[in-house]
Amino acid sequence: GITRKVYDYGNVERNQISETIEKIISKSKIPISIGGDHSLTTEIIKSVSKKYGLLSLVYFDAHPDFVSSVHGYYGSVIHDVLEYIDTKTSILIGIRTPEKEEIENIKKYDLQVITPFDIIRNGILKTAEVIFNRVGKNIYVSLDMDVIDPAFAPGVSVPVPLGLRNIEVALLLKSIVKRGICGLDIMEVCPNYDIRDRTSHLASRIIAEVISSVK
Repeated sequence: GITRKVYDYGNVERNQISETIEKIISKSKIPISIGGDHSLTTEIIKSVSKKYGLLSLVYFDAHPDFVSSVHGYYGSVIHDVLEYIDTKTSILIGIRTPEKEEIENIKKYDLQVITPFDIIRNGILKTAEVIFNRVGKNIYVSLDMDVIDPAFAPGVSVPVPLGLRNIEVALLLKSIVKRGICGLDIMEVCPNYDIRDRTSHLASRIIAEVISSVK
């Protein structure tokens, strides 16, 4: 069988993100970051793009996180990384609760959106095809656990009903990772809001599935 070499960096403070990510990437490794606040993704993407240039961002989230009137928090991630991603090859998946400002920004920057209804309608294979037709070669994946329906992932800060099923997210992620990625993060696991650690267990299982799919 294939052996996977996984190194656990342990807890990294926010102010150590760029140096840590750059160290990992300089050794041609793939950083998999797990955390709380989705604004951490902004720091990670800045560091990853130093090596790869503009990234194709595949962003799984119930919310578009494309507020531009306020910066530097979990709701403005897409706006805060605009100079590091190629919006024409980036895609938002699972969006179901955008604000007016976010809808306008999505249109303005020509971002593609796949909603949970699209996925149910078209199925996983067709959805994967749509993603692959969109993205370029330097793919970065960010997964907010609230993209998954709260029935499976209750331990998130802003749960929104009618989300993706856990297995749909895992399968889509595995397909994308098989293609090759520059990095991945899994954010917004909130143990204080969790029920019997379901969300933490799910996040950990998703990470294991992702690692097993790395090409």
